[in-house]
Amino acid sequence: VQLQASGGGLVQAGGSLRLSCAASGSSFSFYIMGWYRQAPGKQRELVATITSDRSTNYADFAKGRFTISRVNTKIYLQMNNLKPEDTAVYYCLGRQFSYSSPYWGQGTQVTVSS
Repeated sequence: VQLQASGGGLVQAGGSLRLSCAASGSSFSFYIMGWYRQAPGKQRELVATITSDRSTNYADFAKGRFTISRVNTKIYLQMNNLKPEDTAVYYCLGRQFSYSSPYWGQGTQVTVSS
């Protein structure tokens, strides 16, 4: 099973980025897919998740600025009004069931300059 994340980069504060993650190589579909992030010296934290029936969950910092979407085996994270504190490596994940261990993608770096 592979989760391939892309779309990170360097952007100025107030700018936007769109992350993508494509799942492949599994004989099953993921019930939950989503994004986590990890900033230097900090723990990995939830950004947003989306289920196969398109139910979404957002961290408080993401509400109103980030939008997660899903098309089949791909998910996207539209990030608007980015802030320097959004700088982190963003990881996508997938869970076959809500209680399953996650599969992780390789991460994509997002850097927001002030």
